[in-house]
Amino acid sequence: MVSDAYDFWLFDLDGTLVDADWSYTREVFDRVSDSLGREFTDREAEILWHGLGGARDPQLREWGIDPAEFWPAFHAVEDPQARAEATYLHEDAARLLRDVVEDRPVGVVTHCQRFLAEPVIDHLDLRDWFDTVVCCTEELGWKPDPAPVQHAMRALGVDPEEGRGVLAGDGSSDIGAAWNAGLDGLHVERHPPERRGRCVLADVRVDSFDDLRTRRVATDGGFVPE
Repeated sequence: MVSDAYDFWLFDLDGTLVDADWSYTREVFDRVSDSLGREFTDREAEILWHGLGGARDPQLREWGIDPAEFWPAFHAVEDPQARAEATYLHEDAARLLRDVVEDRPVGVVTHCQRFLAEPVIDHLDLRDWFDTVVCCTEELGWKPDPAPVQHAMRALGVDPEEGRGVLAGDGSSDIGAAWNAGLDGLHVERHPPERRGRCVLADVRVDSFDDLRTRRVATDGGFVPE
């Protein structure tokens, strides 16, 4: 069973477990455009929303946008309840969570800010599935910094030196954070490499969490790497 592969599980949230309808994303960037006086194409909105180009701040600077101006404008136009109502749980993620939440510590480490993450979790009735939810901040750090992951592990009462853990995510920053914190990195490819513009390396790479049901488990407890 999938739940036997690791002693504890951590997940990214947006793009990994849940996603928002495109109409909501487009509306947010239209409002940010009005605020900043700079239009965002569909492709630019997709890149920033999903982090397809990696870290978002360097991408913003490459486009001539000051992150210190972008993020306050971005968060100011978001409606937590509207976002929650526009967000859905990936079906493959729901199946995996049902496998691992029974007898394993499970947590979330997300870049999504708490005022947005909490309504999503409540709207989708996910509260009881997680033992901890860590939202990255300037003070705590941003993935691939291991600090938010280590914070989540302390909250779960787990140690990668005493049990094998994994962080599953849809971006390179998730895998980097996993490795930096001494965990396996599991990448779910929600966007094909030709859309992302790169291939994300990881210990385990799948197109869907359902693929884990057919993956072989190594003798040390993890999935056999590709």
